[in-house]
Amino acid sequence: MDNKIYVVGIGPGAYEQMTMRAAEALRRCDVIVGYTVYVELVKEHFANKRFLTTPMKKEIERCRLAFEEANKGYTVAMICSGDAGVYGMSGLMLEIGQEYPYVEVEVIPGVTAANGGAAVLGAPLIHDFAVISLSDLLTPWEKIEKRLLCASEADFVICLYNPSSKKRHDYLQKACDLMMRSKDPDTVCGTVSNIGREGETFRVMTLKELRDTRVDMFTTVYIGNSQTKMLNGKMVTPRGYIHG
Repeated sequence: MDNKIYVVGIGPGAYEQMTMRAAEALRRCDVIVGYTVYVELVKEHFANKRFLTTPMKKEIERCRLAFEEANKGYTVAMICSGDAGVYGMSGLMLEIGQEYPYVEVEVIPGVTAANGGAAVLGAPLIHDFAVISLSDLLTPWEKIEKRLLCASEADFVICLYNPSSKKRHDYLQKACDLMMRSKDPDTVCGTVSNIGREGETFRVMTLKELRDTRVDMFTTVYIGNSQTKMLNGKMVTPRGYIHG
């Protein structure tokens, strides 16, 4: 079968943080399809490819574009930031793929923001953790609220994606208030902005301080569990190997 699409997680953004398998798939393809911002991240390293882009909120059109190109016999890469299977395009691609039985789809994983940011902060995700997006574009806020409450009550480390935007400027504040019903206000937390890109910054603080911290959509937020601590300015959640 020549009609092939790779759904590729390109990692946080820097070429060096892309997996070798992802880079090889991009080298092998004829056409690279993606959201405009992500295409800009890979363009200089794969300049001889044909690039097709669609803006935000045009995900279905983007997927169909990829399948139409593959149907013509081209090898196509649909790129996503981070990992294609974590808030990425692999699910939608496999759904739409039902309409294109002669196109083979292969998903190639990448470093998602949760992992990339955790490495910058230290070791916040060493024990059980939950990843929750605060974007209510596709998920009702009531459901997000319940997830925040249940994960906090279960003492998960919580990683928040999409913590804020112009329309949702107070969502992180609301989330912190919900989590403080079960979590201590002094719980160790951290934020990482522009993970793996120019201008990468991180901060470690308490949950109480996090509540009043300004973040944007390029920030990933980490809320520790009851054991998480600050060690030499880094955020560390012990697994329990060392006792006492």
